[in-house]
Amino acid sequence: MKLRFRWAGAGVLIFALQAGAAETVVNDATLSVEGDGSNWLAYGRNYSEQRYSPLDQINTETVSRLGVAWVMELPSDKALVGTPLVVDGVLFFTGSFSVTRAVDAKTGKLLWEYDPKSVEHAGARLRNLWDQNKGLAYWNGKVIISTIDGRLVGLNAKTGEKIWETMTIDPRRAFYITGAPKVFKGKVIIGNGGTEQEAARGYVTAYDADTGEQAWRFWVVPGNPADGFESEAMEMAAKTWNGEWWKFGGGGNTWNGITYDPDFDQLLIGTGNGSPWNQKIRSPGGGDNLFLCSIVALDADTGDYKWHYQTVPGETWDYNSNMDIVLADLKYGGQSIKALMHAPKNGFFYVINRANGELLSAEKFAKATWASHIDLKSGRPVEMAGARYEDGEELVWPSPFGAHSWHAMSYNPNTGLVYIPTIEMPASFKDSGIDLRAFKSPHMNTAVGVEFGTGDTAVDYGSGRLQAWDPIKQAMVWEQPLPPQWNPGTMTTKGNLVFEGRADGRFVAYHAETGEPVWSLELGVGISAPPVTYTVEGKQYVSLLVGWGGAGLIAGSIAAQHGWKYKAHPRRLYTFALDAKQPVPPSPPPVLAMPLDPPEFKVDDALAESGKALYAENCFLCHGGGVVSGGLAPDLRESPIALTLASFKEVVVNGSLAPNGMPRFQEFSDEQASALIHYIRQTARQNLADQRAPK
Repeated sequence: MKLRFRWAGAGVLIFALQAGAAETVVNDATLSVEGDGSNWLAYGRNYSEQRYSPLDQINTETVSRLGVAWVMELPSDKALVGTPLVVDGVLFFTGSFSVTRAVDAKTGKLLWEYDPKSVEHAGARLRNLWDQNKGLAYWNGKVIISTIDGRLVGLNAKTGEKIWETMTIDPRRAFYITGAPKVFKGKVIIGNGGTEQEAARGYVTAYDADTGEQAWRFWVVPGNPADGFESEAMEMAAKTWNGEWWKFGGGGNTWNGITYDPDFDQLLIGTGNGSPWNQKIRSPGGGDNLFLCSIVALDADTGDYKWHYQTVPGETWDYNSNMDIVLADLKYGGQSIKALMHAPKNGFFYVINRANGELLSAEKFAKATWASHIDLKSGRPVEMAGARYEDGEELVWPSPFGAHSWHAMSYNPNTGLVYIPTIEMPASFKDSGIDLRAFKSPHMNTAVGVEFGTGDTAVDYGSGRLQAWDPIKQAMVWEQPLPPQWNPGTMTTKGNLVFEGRADGRFVAYHAETGEPVWSLELGVGISAPPVTYTVEGKQYVSLLVGWGGAGLIAGSIAAQHGWKYKAHPRRLYTFALDAKQPVPPSPPPVLAMPLDPPEFKVDDALAESGKALYAENCFLCHGGGVVSGGLAPDLRESPIALTLASFKEVVVNGSLAPNGMPRFQEFSDEQASALIHYIRQTARQNLADQRAPK
């Protein structure tokens, strides 16, 4: 298949198929089948979310010949975490703040670019927003994107011109979208995030893919009973809550993990954690708190509840189930069952009959001390004594980053294995210093009901690994160590390969059956996005966005140790092919922050202590725990802006850098701004002293 191009004015390059070539219509028919692998039509390639390609031109025998075919420089981007789509030789992807581009998938030539102006639309909500976006959707000639400020936008796939736009959230609330929209049956569905910054009540909404008009909405948790319930499902769920939960929102926000299941014409929704995390606050007296941390099946036409399975009843650790939901036909007891596979944050791998939500099996794929096992008869976890930090503090595996985060796993039907980027890392859940009865939900800042964001995470506190998991035997088949701790999603192919980038900037192909690394290439900056593969004119390509990003960067030193300092390294879109010879463009070596410590600065310890709390509530989600930036934003320990009150106020209070994504905190008093400066200076001084201390 070949493309031809013509200029349409205003810098827009229109592409069209050459005469005689069949244009792919992306709809239920094409998304429901495996296809020939020439396109990558959806986030998980098709409705199955398997991230498996039937292409085998690049295989265990030929992968050693894999080289760089072309590179697209992305100088204005920062966090690149998304999955590109490829339709008829055109690659579509979202970059920072959902700027969307279409490029020739064979050459890397830019065809069009669309900027949704997310920073301008965000306004005061910019303080809650990252710049990342996990991907986009394609339906019947339209590219559909989500924006961090809460919109869905439908674009003409050939020109990039906007067709429709709709706001999916209340812009007065601290909600945002980082997830990729999913399409099905002429509709597009999206959820949102914000559980840590708002009294959040989660929901998902389906819109008409041609017009953007709302079709239906499903609320994840019940609201105030005095207002009545939207459905029988919400009335049922309310019986599992206690206290006045609606004043705290309840949570359940679905910011990732939505799968359309054409076999049963249902949406499978992976729901989020509680708002706030701490159940002692939002639902005193306990209760399952439906539908938190669940897979909920909804009728695709109406959004009505069908069934659910809850992974963490009464969740209190941020163990959401927003991770991907993968569909496959698996053999159990001699019969083939249409199953789903799910590896959420809590460390258990679930296989569920998607006809009715029946749990088939569940076993630990990572260290998890909150529960000993899942009782298969009841389907419920058997919790460990003390795990709910009843005495005020408890060290629990996994951490809120999860044993598996949103980085998508893949499933290879030939090997029968699932490939999971896994995190081994605990957290201390502590609420002994919090007045639980006086807790107030946040609004445009961060509060979760446990101590959060006040400290750094040491470089050796957690680890990562890629593991191949047998979903039938519920056992690990092989594993490979990964650098700590934030590694991207995987892709697997008929060529018996598994591809995954790494936090240290290396892109690796593994033998899908044995785990042996069979090819790798250093790309010069941490990788946070999963790869895709496709063909153009019969030649197989692999494409990958390369740019360090995602929530794992807020952990501080464990992320910063890789040296991917904010804006120090280029962002790129790489494409690989057999026998391609383009060299990897140069990139600076890793670099660590150098804290400033002017000796004349006198730290006021009392001011610094109040600044510590302010920092945790307002700053750490970008600048990192313990004032150690993992790369999402500048490291304030070395920033000259944080040396004087005048320069600090100009940026933080007056908003001089708002166009760059740095929000304005106009409500900060001089005393509060000074408190932040003193905390930053105290931390920088202590870090330098620790570095100089004898080992």
